[in-house]
Amino acid sequence: MGLATFKGGIHTYEGKELSENKPVQVLQPKGEMVFPLSQHIGAPAKPLVAAGDQVLVGQKIGEANGFISACVISSVSGTVKTIEPRMVANGSMVMSIIVDNDGKYQEAEGFGKQRDPKSLSKEEIRNIVKEAGIVGLGGAGFPTHVKLTPKDETKIDTIIVNGAECEPYLTSDYRMMLEEPESIIKGLSIILQLFDNAKGVIGIEDNKPEAIRVMTELVKDEPRITVCPLKTKYPQGGERALIYAVTGRKINSSMLPADAGCIVDNVDTVISIYNAVANSTPLIRRIITVTGDAIANPQNYNVRTGTNYAELLEASGGFKTEPEKVISGGPMMGQALFNMNIPVTKTSSALTCMSKDEVAQSESTACIRCGRCVNVCPSRVVPQMMMQAAMRSDIDTFVKLDGMECCECGCCAYACPAKLPLTQAFKEMRKTVIASRKKA
Repeated sequence: MGLATFKGGIHTYEGKELSENKPVQVLQPKGEMVFPLSQHIGAPAKPLVAAGDQVLVGQKIGEANGFISACVISSVSGTVKTIEPRMVANGSMVMSIIVDNDGKYQEAEGFGKQRDPKSLSKEEIRNIVKEAGIVGLGGAGFPTHVKLTPKDETKIDTIIVNGAECEPYLTSDYRMMLEEPESIIKGLSIILQLFDNAKGVIGIEDNKPEAIRVMTELVKDEPRITVCPLKTKYPQGGERALIYAVTGRKINSSMLPADAGCIVDNVDTVISIYNAVANSTPLIRRIITVTGDAIANPQNYNVRTGTNYAELLEASGGFKTEPEKVISGGPMMGQALFNMNIPVTKTSSALTCMSKDEVAQSESTACIRCGRCVNVCPSRVVPQMMMQAAMRSDIDTFVKLDGMECCECGCCAYACPAKLPLTQAFKEMRKTVIASRKKA
């Protein structure tokens, strides 16, 4: 029987050898801390503090402002300097709470208190996850308490832990599977408490054999949890691709994973659930990979949210060669940076620094209708025809071609011999369609 996978996808240069054998190091921040009030999908959090207020580690400083929103928690103790717009990774200015870190790391009352998850009700677990400010740490940033509260919990039969980490260069999830595997199992067990009819499946690509071995050994006596080896292929960790690989079920852009009886959570999200529920520790840290051929010392870090990206670069010895491209995240779905003065947020995953900008060096030519974009598309659409609609700004045709099913993974642009900016065009068209629907 072959490895679980999906139709389409690509095989990229992985680049994981740069940091996969580097254990996670704790990096304490030095300068001021920046906590954007919008680090998630949904409404920005509402500030609970003002300039001059003293804050503690683990203190809630931003309140979830609506059902789809998330709390913001201080990762340090210190004094609130101001609340003002600050730049984040995508280049936008987001209202943020600025804290002057006093370096004492004084903790809020109850922080780190041990408790037995089995003694908690489903409602108590969901509320703890909400108050801890946990969101999807795979990059999407969807509030986790919402994901764990489907309309009908009895229809959820599969909880999938996403350990694929298919994005090139990134190794933080891999390191956590080796260094904190018990926390993953315990976190998944807590999620399973919420869904009586569900089983847990940990999906791991087969380019991580040691992680598969460790996790398989740990779940051998767990009747409700299994490990599913996945074929190494990008974007194997995409939600739709992963659900299909594990269950054979298909979902589209108008559906939620819950509509297919599934809930999907990233490895680090599951660990964060365990930390919050069992250890009374809210989401105040990220595991970040600093990597790329321009980095002097690629490394994985345990870093407090709010830390400046420049401190990550400094800790890794800076650049060994001047990079042509610096990315927040990985090369396929990350965001190019033009300023390192941005904070680590809940959705930060990596700092990837490349000596060459291969995309900028590529010159686009005419489409030769080779069909490679169609073959690799995991959403099974026709990028070549969608591109024609995008060039004409033809919204109606783009929608008829199922352009809204595009998951913006970048496979089509990667495979295109004409080097057409397919993914970029589709991102802009999708934004235009969404804006026109809101206006209507």
